[in-house]
Amino acid sequence: MKVAVVGATGLVGRKMAEILAERNFPLDTLIPVASERSAGLDYPVRFPEDKYTREVTKVVTLKEALSMKPDIALFSAGAAISYEWAPIFAESGCRVIDNSSCWRMDPAVKLIVPEVNGFSLSPDDMIIANPNCSTIQMVVALALLHKHLKIKRIVVSTYQSVTGSGQQGVAQLERERIGGLSYGDAISCNSPYPYPIDRNIIPRIDTFTDNGYTKEEMKMVNETRKIFGNDKIAITATTVRVPVLGGHSESVNVTFERGFEMEQIFAILIETPGVVLQDNPAKDEYPMPLYAYGRDEVFVGRVRRDFSEENSLNLWIVADNLRRGAATNAVMIAEQLCALFKFS
Repeated sequence: MKVAVVGATGLVGRKMAEILAERNFPLDTLIPVASERSAGLDYPVRFPEDKYTREVTKVVTLKEALSMKPDIALFSAGAAISYEWAPIFAESGCRVIDNSSCWRMDPAVKLIVPEVNGFSLSPDDMIIANPNCSTIQMVVALALLHKHLKIKRIVVSTYQSVTGSGQQGVAQLERERIGGLSYGDAISCNSPYPYPIDRNIIPRIDTFTDNGYTKEEMKMVNETRKIFGNDKIAITATTVRVPVLGGHSESVNVTFERGFEMEQIFAILIETPGVVLQDNPAKDEYPMPLYAYGRDEVFVGRVRRDFSEENSLNLWIVADNLRRGAATNAVMIAEQLCALFKFS
């Protein structure tokens, strides 16, 4: 099987290539794809049959990749590239899993988190959307609770790492930690943030919309409803950038239609696919991004009843945003495609 990774030199693209090998994905050709300025560069590849031997291939352009007739393409090169090239790859017979925001809210394109709604994939799905990183970890944690208790309302505040802004976000934080930037200092024109991020938090991710919310906040609202297949769920979000190198955290308050006992909540979370329950206040055990880094699970803790509102619950949800929130989710979708369809 031939698998193309579009945006292979970016943070998520490199992670996709790593995870394909880690999970023994059944490929025999990996096609790393990037811009023309990166074409021809060496790209180290690990193949599943020998995880300890690294081979080197060359980065190719989109046109070159298309001529190589990949079976599956994992796109992580931005919405503009996806808008132009995903349909072209799909028309050639290649199934596209797109990590950008381009196709997520298209009613003709499915928005997939494998443990939650992967069952809905069909032979007609040539373009499949990968949700926003913050949405993924939240819906994984809440899916089985929603099935048993029916979610009525969600209030979520996120604490998102700089890796969510790609290599530029990481570079800005590292520059500031070396140089000691503070409020009022000049920010580089290549920086993704308008203010220093080290020793600071910025209550804005993506651009503001006319309703006062950012695009990131509205993604969480709209994508959660689409994944759960329920436009009536009331959702409000505040998304915040924090000076953490890897891993997103979320404070989630959820109200259910049905009543519950806390023993039932813990039992459901323990049984939820993809979730690790870390909740032991007596021993100071709860999820933190430092320890979720490099892991594919969604970690849930600080689980407690909200006594201020009937049938309500507070949870703290943490996951590695590059892996579970992006690359791993895309590879898991590809694995489901392999289980459903035969590739030559």
